Amino acid sequence: MEKIKVDIYDFDKTIVPFDSGTLFVVYCMVHYPWCMITLPLLAVAGLLMGLGIINFTQFKKISYLFVPMIPVERAVKKFWDRYECRVHKWFYDRPRYSIVISASPDFLLADIAQRLGFDEIISTRYDMKRGIIIGENCRDEEKLNRLFELHSRDELDVRDVYSDSYRHDRPIFSLANGQCYHIENGKRVAFDYNEVYKEK
Repeated sequence: MEKIKVDIYDFDKTIVPFDSGTLFVVYCMVHYPWCMITLPLLAVAGLLMGLGIINFTQFKKISYLFVPMIPVERAVKKFWDRYECRVHKWFYDRPRYSIVISASPDFLLADIAQRLGFDEIISTRYDMKRGIIIGENCRDEEKLNRLFELHSRDELDVRDVYSDSYRHDRPIFSLANGQCYHIENGKRVAFDYNEVYKEK
């Protein structure tokens, strides 16, 4: 069977120059000020994470407790109406099937994924009815787990991989049979995987 040639992209600080999840939280606190009722919980969660008592996934679950309090579909649409213009222009020239894998929640990325025409989007799962994140944050090794839930390892020929994070995205960089690109100030900087990670 012929393999599917694909490119893999991180989303936050890669396709866009910001962390969309964090920016969306701020956006909602400004436009739906009653959401600020959750800020004390968020502050405590940040302290607990800093002390190592809870992990980042648990912190993130608390960060989105406000979501059931807002008109989500409308909020997300207006958010991307405002920020879609900041998508890096090079992303519009994609040579192959594109799989975007992101730690941002699925309810936030569905709209922009449709606007930009991602072939596939894999992101942190969020249960809108219960207002909680499902499972693990789609970050680090979890990106590979989620990718291979949908595709067998023999099915894909991963060509190029794009991310802003050497630290967190080593797992997806390791899949590249073509070129790895680190995103720096919105620019794609090619690098050699074996050189960057030889001592890590």
